[in-house]
Parts: sequence; structure tokens; C-alpha cells
Amino acid sequence: MKFTTLRGLLVASLLVSTFAGAQNNAPTQFNEATIAQLQAQMASGELTSQQLTQYYIDRIIALDQNGPGVNAVIELNPGALALARQADQLRKKGIVLGPLHGIPILLKDNIDTADQMQTTAGSFALFGKPAPHDSTIAANLRAGGAVILGKTNLSEWANFRSFESISGWSGRGGQTHNPYGIDRNPCGSSSGSGAAASANFATVSLGTETDGSVVCPGNANGVVGLKPTVGLTSRAGVVPISHTQDTVGVHARTVADAAATLGVIQSRGFDGRDLATEGVPLGWQGTGRARPNIPKDYTQFLDPNGLRGATIGVTRAGLSGFPGVSTPQPVLDAFESTVEALTAAGANVMDLDAAGFSFSPPDGEFMVLVYDFKFDVAKYFATRVGVPVAGGSLQTAIDFNNTVPGIEMPFFNQDIFDFAETMNPDPNFCDPRFTSAVLPTTATCMTYNDALKIGHLAGANGIDAAIKQFHLDAVFTATDNPAWATDLLFGDHFIFGTSGLAASPGYPIIQVPGAMPKLCASPTLPANCTQFGVLLGVSFFGSAFSEPTLIKLASGFEAVTQTRANNLPTFAATTPFTNIQGTTLTPPHRHAYPPGKPPKGPHRM
Repeated sequence: MKFTTLRGLLVASLLVSTFAGAQNNAPTQFNEATIAQLQAQMASGELTSQQLTQYYIDRIIALDQNGPGVNAVIELNPGALALARQADQLRKKGIVLGPLHGIPILLKDNIDTADQMQTTAGSFALFGKPAPHDSTIAANLRAGGAVILGKTNLSEWANFRSFESISGWSGRGGQTHNPYGIDRNPCGSSSGSGAAASANFATVSLGTETDGSVVCPGNANGVVGLKPTVGLTSRAGVVPISHTQDTVGVHARTVADAAATLGVIQSRGFDGRDLATEGVPLGWQGTGRARPNIPKDYTQFLDPNGLRGATIGVTRAGLSGFPGVSTPQPVLDAFESTVEALTAAGANVMDLDAAGFSFSPPDGEFMVLVYDFKFDVAKYFATRVGVPVAGGSLQTAIDFNNTVPGIEMPFFNQDIFDFAETMNPDPNFCDPRFTSAVLPTTATCMTYNDALKIGHLAGANGIDAAIKQFHLDAVFTATDNPAWATDLLFGDHFIFGTSGLAASPGYPIIQVPGAMPKLCASPTLPANCTQFGVLLGVSFFGSAFSEPTLIKLASGFEAVTQTRANNLPTFAATTPFTNIQGTTLTPPHRHAYPPGKPPKGPHRM
């Protein structure tokens, strides 16, 4: 099996005309353009989808595969330009299939596309024959006239192979970098999707989240990350972690683009390949609450004044870090500036921590994930042919990795895989490796069904309880700590992350760029500050199917802060790039040492 030619496959997949457009200087004319702006240009005849698609291809070649080397795109679609021409031909006939008609989109490399592209989750275990069927997400995009431009790199197996993994690294794709600073990590398993959207490699990108992998890349790469309610977007044809928590989400440069994309990719009716599309997520199960009518168009909820009169519950729980690792004060200060922005925009802010509210801990999450993964991934393998793990089990993937450790495991192992393989299939088996104080029955061991109940309570006694008790429109907090420097030896450097508030119950989040932390000489010299160079994001949380409210609030926050618009990525080699500056050196006057006793030798050579 020859793996060394992989990087050549990206280039080999392009049409010859693509190379003519590849230049050292990346094109910039459509940078930060929104879906609405691009649609207006295509409607007027100023722009074609083929031109826009070629633009993104040229930019990817210049900045992703060359230049600073963001390495966010793992593969380009050989049929992308043909799809664009088809969209243009339909438009000429007066046929526009939806808001994404002719819009180039990148998909995370765990979303099946029945074309010439691979779907590998970053692993050569799934490399070979492409997926035989489109995922429901890909089918929805095609039906809406979107141009599937390519696949993005990810943390291999969606960051669920090892406790020591490095976000953004996969055996097939290598290491993805951050457009704000190439030395900075793009975070989360949907790292390539977040970095690609930030770098203007596509109009929008799609990622997936189980716990943090849409919102964390949004935070690190300075883009909007919309994580939908579990079951609002179908997981059919998506390499899974957990049917309980997985969801397909959006990375976009504006809330409006994320809202427009959600309306196209969602499943308003039942998708027979994903039972969750007719039900409710874990947080609502057993409550009698039913799936509501799903809006067709989420852009109707956009409101630049969306915060005016809203009641927002702010929590700082967990933001201080954990024992031995504390959050830097500039990060905490940056978050406080976003709370001030809420008030300035007319929102009523309720301090949940000061009011004594505490969120129910999601102690059962890891058990749910490893149990689901063992059996869900085997079901997915049954859908594939012509790849090493086709028709196999989790053990098949473990065995494959062990045969090629130098390719799949050069930096970290597969201890999560190994652990998941030991899970007892009986959902009522009480496993002493898992315990919790949430339920009296889980003090010494926990069953899978216990873990599900704890996950339900994390929603019912968490976000739902806060909203009900304080009459909130949403819960608000920082998303994650700003992007750290990528380190293949020591791994990721998480100080805090808040996606767990919504992960277990399956609730939605919208992450928005919030503020740019500043490094200041001292509190008494506030003018003597340097911007850190990467953004701090903030998250709006709601109960299941509250996307309309969250979009209204997030668009209002975006309108008054304009954080990304005022802090675009620079592709700096290191962040902050000012850290290489020092005094201006004056060359010494060179002369021979005078006669006499020589000086002492230098110390510790």
C-alpha cells in the first residue's frame, strides 16, 4: 500500500486550467464576500459560479498548499468546475435552486460524497474506493445548487483516537495551521473547516461536532461556528463518534452566511437513514416535548438589534482554568469586554454565578461516547467497500493502525480506540470504571443507560433550568481559550472549554468572534499594549431547536462588535509576530585585542 503519493493527489485532482490560475500572490477580490453579496453579483451577471470557484481554487493553491501553508484542504473536487458551470447554466435559464446556488463549499473529510473524492476521517484505514452514496448533507447541498469544492483536513477520527492527540493532525492530511498565526493551532476535529472559512478558501465550510469540534475551531480561527441541535442536520453518511451527540454544523465568516447554510443542509422532515431527524435530542427525551415545526429559512431571524431587550444569562464557570493551569488575565479581561458589549447593545445581563446557579455536570458523557463509538463506527464500516476497514469493526481499525504505526501513529497512540473496544455491549452492565455523584446508583459503577440519564439531566438541570428560572433568551460565556502554539510533542493546551454545557443534551450553540486579547505592560500603562494576534470567541447557548433565537442574538452581537471585520487573519508565521522585535543592534567596532593578558573565557559554552 503506497501512502507517500497522497499529497500529490490533491494537485493531480485539479483540472489543467487550475494551474494557469495558480500564482504566488493569492487573489483577494472576493475576500470576506458574503453569500448575499455573491448571489447579487451572479444575479446581475457580474460574476459566474465558475469564476468564483476558480478564484477559491487559485487561493487554495497559493496559500494552503503553498505560501504560508495553512494545509486546511485535504482534497479538491475534480468535478468542482463542472458543478459550477452547471449552476451557471441553470441560472441562465432562470432556475436558482436556493441561497447556495453556485456557492462553493468545503466539507469536512468525514462527510460522504458519492463522487471522485475520498471520505477518510483523515485515516488511511478508509482510503481507497470513494463512498458509494452521498451523505444526506451532500445530497441536500447538491439539491440546493451548491458547488462541493473539496474536503477539509481534520483531527484524525474526529479527535477520538487518543487522549494525547494534536488537534488538526491526521495521518492522511498532516497538520493544519491557523490563518491568524501559522504556529497557532486551529483547534478541534473540524480544524480544517474552521481554518478554510477563515482563510477565504470557500464561502462557507461544513464541520461536525460531538463536543466542541465546530465551536472550538470557530473560536481559534475567528469565524462563526454554528452547532445545530442534534437531529436537525442528518448524520447519515457521516463517519460517527456518537449517534447521541453528533451533529453537522457550519463555519462561516458571518452569522448571516451560517444561517443561510443551515436552511439548506438541515432535514426538515424525517430522513430514513437517521432516526434522530424525527425525534428530539437527549435533553428533551422523556419530557413530553415534541419536535417543533422547523423553519425553512433562518435568515429571517437575523437582526442587527437582536440584543436589544434580550435577557442573557452570563456564566464564567470553568473560565479560571483548573488546578495548576490558570487562564491568563488578558483573556479574562477580553471576555469581560464582551459582557460589556451585551449591555451596551441593550441586553439585560443576569450573572448566573452570582445568583448561585450551577450546571448539572455531564459525568456520563465519556461512557456514552465510547459505547456509541464502538458500535456506530462498525455500522458505518458496513456502508463502505474497497477500503481497509470495509465491513469490519473497531478492532479492524485498531489492527490496521498497528500495521502502519509510522504513518498513523507517529506522534500519539490509539488508547481511546483500545478503551472503546473493551466496552460491554449490554447497556445495563454496571461498569466500575465509570462513576458519578449525579445519581445515587452510580457511586461505584455506571451503566450506559445511567450515563444517558445523566446526559439528559445535564440539559434539564443545566441550560433548560437556567432559562426557565431566570427567564433567559440564552446563556452566554467564552467558548475556549485562544489558540495555542501547535506542539506535536506535548499535544493540545486546553485551559477551558464550555461546549460541554450543550454537548450531552444535544443542544445548539452559536460561537461568534468576541474580542482580541491584549498583552499590556501593566494596568497603569493601558496604552502600552500589544494585541495577542488571535481571537477569543463567545458562545450563545439555548435549548433544543432554539436556533432562531440564537441567530437573532448572535447577529445582534456581531453587528455591534464587528470583531472579525476589524481583525482579519494575516497568515503571520508566528503570533504575536511582534515578539521577534527587540532593540536595534549597533555593530561593534572590530579591533585586535591589545597586547597583554587575555580576558577570561566565556561561561558555559
